[in-house]
Amino acid sequence: MFEFLVRRTLALVALLVVVSFITFALFQFGPADPAAAACGQECTPDRIAQARVALGMDKPFFEQYFTYLSGFFGGRMIGAPGAEQLCAWPCLGKSFQTNENVTDVIARALPYTISISIGAIVLWTVVGVGFGLLAALRKGKATDKIIVGAASIGVSLPIPVSGLMLLLVFVSTLHWLPFTSNQISSPFGPAGPGAWFANYLLPWVALAILFSAQYIRITRNNMIETFGEDFMRTARAKGLGRREITFRHGVRAGITPIVTMLGLDIGVLLGGAVLTEQIFSVPGLGFTAVRAATSGDLPVTMAITMLAAFFIITANVIVDVAYASVDPRVRVS
Repeated sequence: MFEFLVRRTLALVALLVVVSFITFALFQFGPADPAAAACGQECTPDRIAQARVALGMDKPFFEQYFTYLSGFFGGRMIGAPGAEQLCAWPCLGKSFQTNENVTDVIARALPYTISISIGAIVLWTVVGVGFGLLAALRKGKATDKIIVGAASIGVSLPIPVSGLMLLLVFVSTLHWLPFTSNQISSPFGPAGPGAWFANYLLPWVALAILFSAQYIRITRNNMIETFGEDFMRTARAKGLGRREITFRHGVRAGITPIVTMLGLDIGVLLGGAVLTEQIFSVPGLGFTAVRAATSGDLPVTMAITMLAAFFIITANVIVDVAYASVDPRVRVS
């Protein structure tokens, strides 16, 4: 297991380096000029040239890249010659729009994304796996047909549609829930866990409608296939109880594809639930990334892109480790 973890960790680091290089190159050689974006609205050729020097863009590409990469290992000096400022570790540069450290921008947005992710993941996993298992146990009966029908409707409802419907019904019409406030980012804040729960309930439901529908269908199909395996018939022939057969043998064998889905979905969601955050005006990573991209704030956009890649790649490694702990055959691959 130790060698397996070392291999996966080295692969994680290598992938992050590749992603960082590709992302840096895209922004450096893309159509947008970072120097023009950094100098503000009233740009002249002289000010753009000064901004290019301040950003270090007058240096060779690889020197710029390794200078940027050094910010992941320690602080570095940034700014125009004679007016350099120390950018503390981890240094991802400064925002073109607010001139604050990019790490501060991410630190402010990340709690909102985590709040949306935690509730949505718990909700769609419980609903999706639970109802998928129930549908498999009631295969062909009315319960199965109702659950499959509801899942088909949920899959066809994209987040913009479900999110706007939830806002219209529960906020604008019934006034049961408040519109999402950008002042509540954590259950441990001054507002308390109750206000936090009410604040993020609709974003959780909007995400859960789509994801739980997918989990219901996949869980149902996997469990039906698992229930027909030889080892399940052997367990029934031994006289084991239905509960033990279902949960000790069936669920453990049939749930492994869900582990893969859940790990990848968590990685994507932590990278920023862009549509959900836009609809509910939650200033998380996705919301911040869209604003940075539309305003030409390249340091923020690049940092969030790399952070999203980190979450997704890390989720893949965690899934591999989870598989290896269940099935030792995975460790040799």
